[in-house]
Amino acid sequence: MVGVVLRVVRSLSDRNGGLVGVGEEWFEGELVDRFLLAGAAAGISDRSLAEDRSVLLAFAGFAGCRLWAVQCGEVDRFLVYLRGRGCARSTVYDRANTIARFYDFLLERYQKRVYDRTGWVVVQPVDEFNRPRHTGYGSVRVPPARGEVEALFEGWRHDLAGARKFLPAARNYVVASLWRRAGLRINESVMLDVGDWRPDLGAFGKLHVRYGKGSQGRGPRARLVPGIDDVDVLMRWWLAEVRPQFGLDTVGPKAPLFPSERRTIGGAHARVGAHTLRTALAAAVERWLPGWTGRLTPHVLRHFCASSLYERGLDLKAIQELLGHEWLATTTRYIHVRDERIERAWVQANARLTARLSGAVR
Repeated sequence: MVGVVLRVVRSLSDRNGGLVGVGEEWFEGELVDRFLLAGAAAGISDRSLAEDRSVLLAFAGFAGCRLWAVQCGEVDRFLVYLRGRGCARSTVYDRANTIARFYDFLLERYQKRVYDRTGWVVVQPVDEFNRPRHTGYGSVRVPPARGEVEALFEGWRHDLAGARKFLPAARNYVVASLWRRAGLRINESVMLDVGDWRPDLGAFGKLHVRYGKGSQGRGPRARLVPGIDDVDVLMRWWLAEVRPQFGLDTVGPKAPLFPSERRTIGGAHARVGAHTLRTALAAAVERWLPGWTGRLTPHVLRHFCASSLYERGLDLKAIQELLGHEWLATTTRYIHVRDERIERAWVQANARLTARLSGAVR
């Protein structure tokens, strides 16, 4: 599929880049394709490469000049244009990041080639003044208090017995419990197979998350998630008492752990969809925790998991591994310490200081 994204690439090794007599449009496209080729070498997915190419071509068309002639002003206007069209903050951030990476690439590898060919000195047009802030900054997903989440799931659990369709209701409850207790992402939950639960690993068993989120389109990043915080109890109940009721055709290790009620063309159950799970959580929140209607999402439950475990004494490094974050700094943004914890820490610190001073006076 990379061949669809990339064109035939000529050598850029000699003084004129091997492009004597070649038009500026071809040269510009060649630089873009070289950037994409480097991304493919780094393991970036075909889909992400196609998106990068689309962004760069759209930006080139908007700028009204060749890419090597772009200055900061062109990026300023492009980002304002995107916001004016109502693009999400994450979209604006991602497109600015793509442009910045492209110019880092040109400056590192082809600055001299471009100058020899065009007479232009390439600059980095995405700087500290126009670079958008990360979409996670300024939009803190503070989760509900532990008592609120416990009330939600307690009401949801008691409601299962009277559910009109018990099997999908129980499935939705179990998946949401994994978000709450193990911090799984919604797509990671959807892609689990029956064989991904490994009760033989560790003291609590482990979930083999094969489709963890990778960075910058580099494909899935697998990890093992221990069955702590009663995840092991939940999985035993699900696999022993509920999951088999979906049908004998879906109990093999390669079958989806959380099946849909629909069946595939071959007759097997399909995987439950992310939309179905989101809708189920929203309905449960509206009934059992109405104050959080429209605000409590699967990702907020992931934040709750991190905060809850931290409050109970789990260190940041362990939480980082549980959530599958590449950087510890990302994990710290998931930890939301409530005011009473800070106050307790203050009281305890002062009590220790008073005790030391009292001992010194005696």
